[in-house]
Amino acid sequence: MVTIADVARHAGVATSTVSYVLSGKRTISTDTRERVQRSVQALGYRPNASARALASQRSNVLALVIPLRTGMHVPVMMQFATAVVTTARRFDHDVLLLTADEGPDGLERVAQSSLVDALVVMDVELHDERVPVLRELPMPSVLIGYPDEADGLTCIDLDFVAAGAQCVDELADLGHRSLALLGTPSAVYERQTGFAQRTLTGFAEAAERRGVLGVETPCEHTFDAILHTVEQLLDEHPDITGLVVQNEPIIGPLLDVLRRLGRRVPEDMSVVAICADDVAERQVPQLSSVTIPAEQIGAQAVESLITKLEGGEVPDLTLLPPTLTARGSTAPLHNRPAAPAADR
Repeated sequence: MVTIADVARHAGVATSTVSYVLSGKRTISTDTRERVQRSVQALGYRPNASARALASQRSNVLALVIPLRTGMHVPVMMQFATAVVTTARRFDHDVLLLTADEGPDGLERVAQSSLVDALVVMDVELHDERVPVLRELPMPSVLIGYPDEADGLTCIDLDFVAAGAQCVDELADLGHRSLALLGTPSAVYERQTGFAQRTLTGFAEAAERRGVLGVETPCEHTFDAILHTVEQLLDEHPDITGLVVQNEPIIGPLLDVLRRLGRRVPEDMSVVAICADDVAERQVPQLSSVTIPAEQIGAQAVESLITKLEGGEVPDLTLLPPTLTARGSTAPLHNRPAAPAADR
């Protein structure tokens, strides 16, 4: 194993000089610093994590707070978690995953334990009770999502208001005049989870702006619930020809339900989803969709935390613009044949 002494001999400097170059605790001339860095690279030297953490009084561990709550779709959350873990390793940090729904008490407990240097917090609600604690904690944090009162916080998310509006505009541009949003399970709306509420806002505002009917309804994850929700929706609004879906687990069953009810996609019903690209692409037909950039958001959250730990400045709020990819599940309204007599 290559040691710091080996690096010092290779670079022709004192061991303490190598230590100062690696820790940044003292100013070293550019020539000397570059010579040490070349030796580090040539020898493949990696600082001992425990020693480095002791010297810097940091644990080199980030906490990822994902409280597992009713109505959450765990595979989507794990996409974010994977991005956080992968990016953290690029900065020689490990990740402590916290899944218990402990609210403010959990954040305070972790902060007092000295186990972690910083926090990534997910499943953010509009009126999140964790916000006051996050503002007072003696460590930096980044939220994936953002509350209504975001002053003093660093937040990163997809612009879900714009995503909801973009879905409406896509369908309205195709001539559809009656639309519905099949949203998350009721529990997610009841908690006023940010991403769901903001999509609802974007959908409703865009429907009003475009002068189209916009109906919103939550949808649970079971097949029977999906069937009941769609049957009731079409019974009350038989002219609906466009669906926006923000509920990844129901996408496959929803297409089965539409076929069972005699509604072909896209001939009778155009469908746009807010979901991961791989989910949209494996459906038949492939779904037009707004992608959820979990990898980009997770990576940017960690990069912002590292910058904050090193004393740098980051934006208070970063909203990634949505990108809609049109695929086979949407078509102009005028291409739709007459509905079967039973559906009229």
